[in-house]
Amino acid sequence: MTAKTSGTSGDRARRSTGRLPELSAPVILSNGPGTFARDVLERRHPALIRQVRDAFPYGPQQHQALDDLLDEVTKGVVEPLDATAPGHEVWAAWGREHFGRSWLDAPFLWAESYFYRKLLAAIGYFDEGPWRGVDPFAPFKQAELRSSAVDEEFQALDELVDLREEERASALLHASLWGNRADLGFRVTAGDPEHADTGASLVADDSTSLWSLLPVGAPTTVAVVADNAGRELIPDLILIDHLLERGRANRVVLHVKPYPYYVSDATSTDVIDCLRRLVQGPGQAGEIGKRLWEAMATGQLEVRTHPFFCAPLPYEAMPEDLRKEFAAATLTILKGDLNYRRLVGDRLWDAATPFTDLTAYFPGPVAALRTLKSDVIVGLDEQMLSGLDQSSQAWRTSGTHALIQARS
Repeated sequence: MTAKTSGTSGDRARRSTGRLPELSAPVILSNGPGTFARDVLERRHPALIRQVRDAFPYGPQQHQALDDLLDEVTKGVVEPLDATAPGHEVWAAWGREHFGRSWLDAPFLWAESYFYRKLLAAIGYFDEGPWRGVDPFAPFKQAELRSSAVDEEFQALDELVDLREEERASALLHASLWGNRADLGFRVTAGDPEHADTGASLVADDSTSLWSLLPVGAPTTVAVVADNAGRELIPDLILIDHLLERGRANRVVLHVKPYPYYVSDATSTDVIDCLRRLVQGPGQAGEIGKRLWEAMATGQLEVRTHPFFCAPLPYEAMPEDLRKEFAAATLTILKGDLNYRRLVGDRLWDAATPFTDLTAYFPGPVAALRTLKSDVIVGLDEQMLSGLDQSSQAWRTSGTHALIQARS
């Protein structure tokens, strides 16, 4: 059940401070029996440790560290990073209320983020030695990128050439949106969501508002904050090409993670891999890849990263340099579930709470493209919400529903 929030006082607080009210809805924890958050910590994370362990010929030190992490997340309490670990001080500050307590009692967003940081520590990602900088999720990403499904999606691009401009734009926007189902972390325990898309539908669609923020020929800069690599990042890149090619943007900044995170989250290496896959593709895919490659060379497309993208914090707490960057963008498009949770706050909001209210603090126009894979949801029409709640589907977490929300 969602928690009810008090609208009037909360609205006044947002307008006067530009920040979310402190305790307007309960923070999502993982200690509720049968909840999605608990399932992630109790099933997905242990399964992922085993998959990572089997994906590389790690040595005894890495195997022991992974075993220790498995014991910690299943039987123990939250332990701090080693005092010599990179980022130890900042994580010590972020985790001081949670160390020594059950993982299930920590905020879900924090616990997920810290798990991935500890997983990287266990395999020696930040340490001097042979495993430094080796993406533990690379085999999963590469297998997806080489899959026949990508070839089929490339072939489908050729069928869009003769569509009217509006139809083509809509098709590419929806491809980017539904590409968010290609989430390797989600598949660890949920299976491939594409086999369950019979009830796939949009629960909110602000696409008209989104396009109105990007008039053709205007001097616009679009910031795109990526989510997953592989089969999500490719349609994101294709959408970026469309924005540049059709004059919806004269510059796009693509923001990615500074290091591997949440299994399939995109890094700079993943951008390069996807661009190469496009360039080597047939027909329209190859043409798009070449244009994007050239756009990188001319500065029309720029890839950036920031440590904050791997922080266990909502966007409300973004540092000033990132705030200025988003403020300068004509529109910031946030992709995926994690970015959505960080945008509106990982809380048990009343689902009818206006999206515009909860994003009022964001320093410029913002849009969210997200396939639903966690409990957080806002901005729904009461009639839509009533119909969804009466259905037998786990619509909030199954990956079969999606949304496009925008705020100017």
